[in-house]
Amino acid sequence: MAIKRTFDILEHCMQNYPRKDAVCGKYDNQWIPFSTEQFVRNSELLALGLMAIGLKKGDRVATVSGNRPEWSFVDMALSMSGAVHVPVYPTISEEEYRYIFSHAETRFIFVSDEKLCKKLSPMVGEIPGLEKVFTFNKIEGATNIEYLYNLGKEKEYELSYSLHQMKLSITEDEMVTMIYTSGTTGIPKGVMLSHRNLVSNFTAHANNFDLGPAHKALSFLPLCHIFERIVNYNFLYKGIGMYYVETLAQIMPAIKEVQPHIFCGVPRLLERVYNSILTKGKMLKGIKKKLFFWAVDLGRSYEYNMKVNPWYHLQLAIADKLIYSKWRAALGGNLQIVVSGGAALQPRIARVFAAAKIYVLEGYGLTETSPVIAVSNLVTREMKVGTNGPVLPGVQVKIAEDGEILTKGPNLMLGYYHEPELTAEVIDKDGWFHTGDVGILDEGKYLKITDRKKEMFKLTGGKYIAPQMIENKLKESMFVEQVIVIGDHEKYASALISPNFEYLHEWSAENEILFKDNADLICKPEVLAAIQKDVKEINKTLGQHEEIKRFRLVADSWTAATGELSQTLKLKRKVIEAKYRNLIEEIFAPSREED
Repeated sequence: MAIKRTFDILEHCMQNYPRKDAVCGKYDNQWIPFSTEQFVRNSELLALGLMAIGLKKGDRVATVSGNRPEWSFVDMALSMSGAVHVPVYPTISEEEYRYIFSHAETRFIFVSDEKLCKKLSPMVGEIPGLEKVFTFNKIEGATNIEYLYNLGKEKEYELSYSLHQMKLSITEDEMVTMIYTSGTTGIPKGVMLSHRNLVSNFTAHANNFDLGPAHKALSFLPLCHIFERIVNYNFLYKGIGMYYVETLAQIMPAIKEVQPHIFCGVPRLLERVYNSILTKGKMLKGIKKKLFFWAVDLGRSYEYNMKVNPWYHLQLAIADKLIYSKWRAALGGNLQIVVSGGAALQPRIARVFAAAKIYVLEGYGLTETSPVIAVSNLVTREMKVGTNGPVLPGVQVKIAEDGEILTKGPNLMLGYYHEPELTAEVIDKDGWFHTGDVGILDEGKYLKITDRKKEMFKLTGGKYIAPQMIENKLKESMFVEQVIVIGDHEKYASALISPNFEYLHEWSAENEILFKDNADLICKPEVLAAIQKDVKEINKTLGQHEEIKRFRLVADSWTAATGELSQTLKLKRKVIEAKYRNLIEEIFAPSREED
């Protein structure tokens, strides 16, 4: 059958890929599977239950939850009943919740747990139009999702024809979801996406890898973010079993238990896995340690579609038997593919993982483009390290004179909700969406992002600095967890570095460096010298004006919880620059004194 609306996935799966574990969640420390039939049934009962309490076409319904089967049940129920799904992060501030619920004109909210229920329930009655909060977990005094299932059963005879007619009436171009941008700068905007936007996108990149009904996927990046959500549709559409992980602490245990063949990740996660592997390698002794780092170095030379080199392939086979197979075993034993997005991945990590037969499909896109614009294709072998792969079929891309990436296609949003002026700022009169990212088409085919247009800055000498590229190189140092390159309207580029304290503590112990706390540790001459050595080596790979002339270490780890990173783990530059204003002043004081 032709997939035209997101809820068409359900019938497609029933006809082609019925399975006992269509979606699975962990309850009381036990994995509970829901069959394809149960998935369809729960979604339809929820739709009927919501219609029974008065849900109308176009009503806004929010979900505030971690990843779990109920999220997908609600998503499909809202899709087939003509409502608009407003997924929201479970970790944002009360002020942001109030803004989003008010701006979106939200009628109902689904939350996962007691903490969120207590936080959001008082908003009922305070926010105009907000009527009720439903819960996934059973919470005393709250209305559980079971109420809607039961109401759906009770009203099934009465409302099933109305639901059937509703499904028939829904067109591809109707809005199905409104996703609020993370708001790293300014007020969050409600991105309106249609069925056509989402369906065109996940069906276009579903052909980029060969997994299917015999395979399992782990889902742990937030489903409220368009990246994980669109890949969730992709996996369901291909008949892959979905195993949902609700909290980050459950990821590694879940990988060992589920033994997935594929999952989505962000570069920061892959960097952590890579660094963890290297840290374990450093603990080895003698010949084992030599073999380990021989395999790592071998992997760093890996190229997709490389010319046949029998000697290199023989070495890869030996490394696989002795070393790489152990890495795969630590990641469940079945892992073949990681889909990566959100930021640039360090090329050495992509190479080493590929050498170990774990292929990282790098992609690029934005919420406004549903989101994928380009992604690596494992089936056609259209993959090139350091790029985001070829542009998706049906999507158009051109590079503006100033290097900005422009795009249009069936995946382009309907616009920003209640913001026609802002919509007109990003979509020009010819229909091209201005991404705000700067990039090139490598070999005329592979999209490569070089930086955010708004994040580039100019030195006093007139040279432009693209900070993301330099930051990515600096993070190749084992000592660096996060880094921000600074220097707008200064003589030279510099950096603030949040160290990889886990590695730094181990390194300090090996080198018999005593310290009281992180604040004391980052002042140690040995630490500064070691990081300076790495920075000096990285500077050799940069243009003269791009070199990091000075840096300062900070004693804080930057996280989304502490505010320096967005929910998708991107730097909140203005927040960081404000927090360390005094340190930045100190960095640039010498050059200013020369003037």
